[in-house]
Amino acid sequence: MCAIYFPDFKREVREFSAIYSRNESATWLTIRFIFSIEFVVFYPNLCYTICMSNYIHARTCVYNINYHIVWCVKYRRKVLSDDISSRLYEILKNIGIEKGFTVAEVRVGEKDHVHCFVSAPPKLSITDIVRWMKGISGLLLLKEFPELTEQLWKGHLWNGSYFVETIGSTSEENILRYIERQKNCQM
Repeated sequence: MCAIYFPDFKREVREFSAIYSRNESATWLTIRFIFSIEFVVFYPNLCYTICMSNYIHARTCVYNINYHIVWCVKYRRKVLSDDISSRLYEILKNIGIEKGFTVAEVRVGEKDHVHCFVSAPPKLSITDIVRWMKGISGLLLLKEFPELTEQLWKGHLWNGSYFVETIGSTSEENILRYIERQKNCQM
């Protein structure tokens, strides 16, 4: 079920299903209104932009689940230098690939906290995602950069807590711009 508003039709679309034809100029889209069935011809790029731009198609579902996740270094120590930050980006992207979610954006703010933009399927819980990202990245960074243990005790890089918010398609661009600006805060 999808609700999309087309101003030209002056109606709210309650349900749609796509029928893709491979003729020269258009993709056909069947749109079911509340009481009648209309056939509308869309050009391929326009149809993709309107109907399917942010959705991920899995075997049993279609979803758009995005999270903005923030966590801090233990004791808010400013230990995330440029070298450590670049390695952290690589580690978090690899964790996402291995565990089945997408890390779209990662930025370190003020050298003491991390902002991530994550897209995940509905079968993965946010607590598991955060546990994997913080746990694996913390262990690997402490092994690769032994100087971190001088400023942090007991072998813990990250604070035990985190912040998470779900992101709808309307606020996605705003959150991505905010995360991108975090890079400028480190200067």
